[in-house]
Amino acid sequence: MNKNSFLGLIEQSMRNHWDLPAMTDFQGTTFYYKDFAREIDKLHDFFKAAGIQRGDKISMCGKNSANWAIAFFATLAYGAVAVSILHEFDKDSIQYIVDHSDSKMLFIDESMWKEIDESKMPKAETIFSLDDFSLLKVTSKELKIFVTNSFGYFYKKYEKGFFVNDIAFRTDKSEELAVINYTSGTTSSPKGVMIPYRSLWSNTKFANDNLNFINSGDNIVCMLPMAHTYGLAFEILNSLSMGCHIHFLGKTPSPKILLDAFSKIKPKLVLAVPLIIEKIVTKNVFPKLQQGAAKTLIKLPLLNFIVYNKVRKSLIEVFGGNLVEVVIGGAALNADVEKFLRKVKFPYTVGYGMTECGPLISYAYWTDFKERSCGKVVDRMRVKIDSDDPQNIVGEILTKGSNLMLGYYKNEEATKATFTEDGWLKTGDLGVLDKDNFVFIRGRNKNMILGPSGQNIYPEDIEDKLNNSPYILESLAIEENGKIIALIVPDAEVLKAENISLKQYDSIFENEIKEINTKLANYSKIASFRLRTEEFEKTPKRSIKRFKYQKQ
Repeated sequence: MNKNSFLGLIEQSMRNHWDLPAMTDFQGTTFYYKDFAREIDKLHDFFKAAGIQRGDKISMCGKNSANWAIAFFATLAYGAVAVSILHEFDKDSIQYIVDHSDSKMLFIDESMWKEIDESKMPKAETIFSLDDFSLLKVTSKELKIFVTNSFGYFYKKYEKGFFVNDIAFRTDKSEELAVINYTSGTTSSPKGVMIPYRSLWSNTKFANDNLNFINSGDNIVCMLPMAHTYGLAFEILNSLSMGCHIHFLGKTPSPKILLDAFSKIKPKLVLAVPLIIEKIVTKNVFPKLQQGAAKTLIKLPLLNFIVYNKVRKSLIEVFGGNLVEVVIGGAALNADVEKFLRKVKFPYTVGYGMTECGPLISYAYWTDFKERSCGKVVDRMRVKIDSDDPQNIVGEILTKGSNLMLGYYKNEEATKATFTEDGWLKTGDLGVLDKDNFVFIRGRNKNMILGPSGQNIYPEDIEDKLNNSPYILESLAIEENGKIIALIVPDAEVLKAENISLKQYDSIFENEIKEINTKLANYSKIASFRLRTEEFEKTPKRSIKRFKYQKQ
């Protein structure tokens, strides 16, 4: 086995943990590692019958589930390329990505399949249901015949059982393409990030080496979307490579389901986006500190540690009581919440990454973590700041190393624009790097907003749809308290020409927003709007000075 083989890591784990549980669906089936390996083996026979070749693309689009993971690993182990699509994208984006990625096969949730127009995805010859692996569409005669006879075929094949030595994963090559991950559902400039096997191996190896409090048999709650590299790398790849037991919560869980899951599953490691942590602290903790004895004790320097100890314990209980570390990624943590977590010595850390690095750039274990940083540059990666004094003067964060993508699929222009001539990836984020190699983000060049479960929301996509309305002169989509707000400058001339009075503005724009929301993914829907009488302030290039309108 190639010592840097990603598939080798997974295969070895399956052999070592054969009789341990691997994955459990929320209120559903549990698959042991031996079941997982057998299901992969079965799918390979379907791939063969469907005429899938090495290097062919296979898309998967559905809520987190064991079947999603089986389809994903079966694809890689077969030698095909997995195209992971966020299930919350709207149907036009899903159809577009399946087509743009040249996918020959698609695994999809049946509830989503009902919405899909298959004529928009002519290259997808075979469609499987992620609910039960039944066929939703088939063009190959061989596959039709195989499916008809599959019960008898598998009965005979596994008559004596399926054993450790029956696993036969291939050996991957480090520069070989493994996954294409689309960062946005937009059709104007698709960015399919091409992630090679060396990136999957390097991210997984880093987690194996640095999360050494994780052991085989440990429980992991999977709540981030698997179609995102953050959730995929650390809830799935790392966990499976270490023999952990993953519990899928399906759709984005409500706070109640999440807290119930924590109390039952008792994870040691929790991966979260800032919003989850901020909600728990601001809703559950801050109000209690303003009441009764706590309010007085917290002001007394010699006694406040008693309150802080209690708070830390109760916070750890919220996560099931077994917690060793919470890793926060995707965006910066609210400064007040972070200060408070430091004060009570809560075991949190903030990491930094991007899909283009599959995703890791920096991380530090919570006891080494520096406040307001986003960790230390990880093994096999380098970071430099594009400024004259990288420790003190803010510049763009550039990165290079094993985790890096190969480029964007069928988009040389975007690939070229993202790399410097000497091969450094331009992150679009601004920051400084201290003497210990800790990264501090000071702002963002790009305008991405983080959705409630770590989804990337590109305000430009929302603004494009808003600006298509004849009644809107210009617009901005901003984030406030976890919600998307549209700031709108009405086109007074058009409204006047249609005899629409000021009194009618609210109902006109309510209808426009309602219509636009039907074209947006659930997590990026517009919650409310505000009308402006003046145009937005612009730069000399006539682009809106966005930072002036986003509340800090």
